Amino acid sequence: MTAFRHTKIMPTLGPSSWDEATIEALVQAGAAAFRLNFSHGNADRHRETFANIKSVAAKLGRHIPILQDLQGPKIRIGTMAEPVELKVGDVFTLDDNTEAGSASRVCLPHADILAALRAGDTISLNDGVIRMSVTEAGTGFATCAVQAGGLLSSCKGVNVPGRELPLNVLTEKDLADLQVGLEMGVDWVALSFVQKAEDIAEARRIIGDKALIMSKIETQAAIRNLEGIIAASDAIMIARGDLGVELPPEDVPPLQRQMISLCRAMGKPAVVATQMLESMIQNPVPTRAEASDVAAAAYEGVDAVMLSAESASGKHPVAAVEVMARIVAKAEASSGWNMRAPEPEAGNVADATCHAACTTAASIGAACVVAFTETGGTVLRMARNRPSQPIICLTPHNKVARQMALLWGVHTVVCPDVQGTDDMVQKAVAAVKTTGLAHTGECIVITAGVPFGKAGTTNMMRVAGV
Repeated sequence: MTAFRHTKIMPTLGPSSWDEATIEALVQAGAAAFRLNFSHGNADRHRETFANIKSVAAKLGRHIPILQDLQGPKIRIGTMAEPVELKVGDVFTLDDNTEAGSASRVCLPHADILAALRAGDTISLNDGVIRMSVTEAGTGFATCAVQAGGLLSSCKGVNVPGRELPLNVLTEKDLADLQVGLEMGVDWVALSFVQKAEDIAEARRIIGDKALIMSKIETQAAIRNLEGIIAASDAIMIARGDLGVELPPEDVPPLQRQMISLCRAMGKPAVVATQMLESMIQNPVPTRAEASDVAAAAYEGVDAVMLSAESASGKHPVAAVEVMARIVAKAEASSGWNMRAPEPEAGNVADATCHAACTTAASIGAACVVAFTETGGTVLRMARNRPSQPIICLTPHNKVARQMALLWGVHTVVCPDVQGTDDMVQKAVAAVKTTGLAHTGECIVITAGVPFGKAGTTNMMRVAGV
């Protein structure tokens, strides 16, 4: 197996990487999970990619989580008769006229959004390249003054920074795609353009316990409602691409650190995404700034770092994972890498038990921490503490094993339910030997719940020799 790293790597699969041989090479290079981007490709293509991941996982004996990333409500302008160059000071109108756009106007085919615009609103087009301010808004139109110019062509994306827009997080396409994902058996579902905690409710109703929900933080509205969104989600993705369109670039790094810290405090995983090794779409090596960006996420204690186009459509998908793995490994081996555990929640026995297990493991130099879990809750608590030792998740459920494999420092093993204390120790010792993360003569720290096999009862810690 590859060298152990606490920070996980999640490549996106696409034309450059969705064949079985490349997927296997990505896992061998350091990939721990995969993202399927449902903004691209059809259902049959995603089913084939899903099957390829499963085949590789079975061949390598790995529990590999699969994330389905839904497209969400993309706001785009209509068609342009031809591309136009907008200049600072130009007057430009967004309206409900479906005719092809010109140098002075274009259709915004989203009636609710058009009706919500007000004088003073800022509008960004084409990934933030073009910025304009609404000077007048009325029925079916919004007239704007161009503040930052650029080339505008058909169907470019629209952002309205700072405004909570009347959007359904799940579009008709998303609902159809979600059914495909749940039928396949995805482990995580990422929701795009979440603005508030209530946006997650419909997805939760549809998904139930079939998958865990990861909310993508990519708007100012989401930042304002951050704590509620994290509380309502199973994890978050810090989607810096769209977030960088909504916010000044200097605001994104401190917000990233704040979000990772808040997720740790609340016991929820966090993923840092987009543009991490962007230059590797074309080049075999990253820039030094990109290497620093990946290392910074590891220093901040993020659960996983994600590759997008670098692995989906880039020229060097395997090299991108290899480079990312080396950067993470070097960061985790450096003196600047120091994960301080948050204090356990007062009165919470499971939280206190996991905190004590991590503290004990550090004190006695244990090889690893072993957590028996039914639902993954104990492993979430354990990962929140960020022990320097690997966390071994022992669960009877394959689904839980895959879901927890995305978490910081977690290695998952499926084993039958524990029948007693002696059986617990025997299963834990056998599992750590199998993973190669502990050897004869070392000690391990074990947590479990009594009565065994009952969810939510973590209340016991045991130190055992291997």
